[in-house]
Amino acid sequence: MPTEKSAGAVVFRHSKNKTEYLLLHYGVGHWDFPKGHIEKGESEEEALRREVFEETGIKDLRIIPGFSHTMKYFFKKYITTPSGKIKRGKEMVMKFVVFYLAETKTKKVKLSLYFLDQQQKFSTVRTKIELEEAQKEILEWKKKIEKSDFTCSGNYLCRDCEYKLMCSSSEM
Repeated sequence: MPTEKSAGAVVFRHSKNKTEYLLLHYGVGHWDFPKGHIEKGESEEEALRREVFEETGIKDLRIIPGFSHTMKYFFKKYITTPSGKIKRGKEMVMKFVVFYLAETKTKKVKLSLYFLDQQQKFSTVRTKIELEEAQKEILEWKKKIEKSDFTCSGNYLCRDCEYKLMCSSSEM
């Protein structure tokens, strides 16, 4: 089974009397922290700094010493068929991702959006209204996450989840 290794960061910033965390909403529907492949010759820290910058435009990261967490999961990569159609492949990949805790003072985030159906990426700056709507949605999800026990719900989203954790759900 092929393996991949990525690095990422749980990025936060202090704002007045609260702490804000950066979550990215990916085109396939899931939320995640910024992360990406560790390129040849890169350290974990170099990779996470590059990925956070590529995905958010944030450069001023202060890595918090003493915190890292490695997770392992399995997924199927997207492939392009000879006809040009993009679909999920059959081969399982074992992925290891190490997350570090990182503080930023940056207020303005420049998001990169991934479009899997076209296999391209572009960056855009969100309007204030779009950011306020996204913030509301993120806060709703934050509440749900805080109330959950972080186990697979086995709902219809799990069936198609690209980053499906191995779990004991009967619907998997």
